[in-house]
Amino acid sequence: MRISVIGCGYLGAVHASAMAELGHHVIGIDVDEAKIAELAAARPPFFEPGLAEILRSATATGRLRFSTEIADAAEAEVHFLAVGTPQATGSNAADLRFVDAAFDAVVPHLADGALVVGKSTVPVGTASRLAARLADAAPHASLAWNPEFLREGYAVRDTLEPDRLVYGVGDDHAASVLDQVYRAAIEAGTPRIITDYATAELVKVAANAFLATKISFINAMSEIADASGADVTALADAIGHDARIGRRFLNAGVGFGGGCLPKDIRAFTARAEELGRGEALGFLREVDAINLRQRQRAVDLAVAALDGSAHRKRIAVLGVTFKPESDDVRDSPALDVAVQLKGLGADVVATDPEGIDNARVRHPQLDYVTSTGEALRGADLVVLVTEWREYRALDPVETARLVAGRRIIDGRNVLDAAAWRAAGWEYRGIGRP
Repeated sequence: MRISVIGCGYLGAVHASAMAELGHHVIGIDVDEAKIAELAAARPPFFEPGLAEILRSATATGRLRFSTEIADAAEAEVHFLAVGTPQATGSNAADLRFVDAAFDAVVPHLADGALVVGKSTVPVGTASRLAARLADAAPHASLAWNPEFLREGYAVRDTLEPDRLVYGVGDDHAASVLDQVYRAAIEAGTPRIITDYATAELVKVAANAFLATKISFINAMSEIADASGADVTALADAIGHDARIGRRFLNAGVGFGGGCLPKDIRAFTARAEELGRGEALGFLREVDAINLRQRQRAVDLAVAALDGSAHRKRIAVLGVTFKPESDDVRDSPALDVAVQLKGLGADVVATDPEGIDNARVRHPQLDYVTSTGEALRGADLVVLVTEWREYRALDPVETARLVAGRRIIDGRNVLDAAAWRAAGWEYRGIGRP
């Protein structure tokens, strides 16, 4: 099919490349000339495993191209809106300016029978509002909402092999067109849910709210574990065997971050208040508060390990991205912990396999090094805050030869506490005795 993807940020670039990899003819549209130039040269403007390969492959076939001109998308049968919905300034609500701008830009260029498909995470009610506007401005076209469920670090696979497809549609034609777009996934047996606009919008934010709640639940349990001497990792293993609960996302640590979960649960709460049902999602405020509190707990553990003062102490911070296999530092707990320690007068040396450039733009006051060994050398304290594979694989004996003080804060509870203690380290985890 002929497809346009409007917005070539994280979501759009991955979606455009994956759709072309599946055999469709795709044009990616974005107003950022520098970003479009990079993508047109088959160079991803951010790190995502597997993206560079499919971007090069699809571009080489001629099925994928990029442009800053929305008119170049006029021949497309399907137009995906994949722009960002950041948190509004001074409010928890989602900022829909980019969604509205993309929609307004594409409407004059819609061919007969064209389908506009929303991919962005939006407050419930957005699709029906846009559908009404489309009925007036371009009655020859139709609208669908098809939420994305991408995990950073696995986004390419999640697009090529989704675990479910959700269509929010207003007519059978829209569902039929989306079936053609996702034919490969459907033939592979991917579950497909066809529903109304509102339900499709809620699926995405409800999923994010549930995951955030599960993470904050186990972090709340880690606070009780600290107070009582229990081990939150053993607790998570035990309750995770219950099929109704499951073990995934029950990992206590410094909490979640990134460009989705934090702002999405806040926007969900704001929208519930607009609908007069704010009390229904009141618990999400505590989910958010627990999550932010975890960052301070990591800082407090670090200060305690340094006998009450971080001033002029050299601290190696391992990781600045909000999760491994990503260069995303938006609302990163790891970067927040590093900045707080710097604010306490510590000599913070931060490292990360992929996120240093982005972190330096946001917080140039920190010292960054690309080598883990360089970060560790002479450190009075090591703080692991992003669970990159290379940090999880650190050998406590070899690491001890580099540092000035054998103290480590395991902010993700991913290290073998017994092995580190046996090597002479003062090990402290989150909710672990």
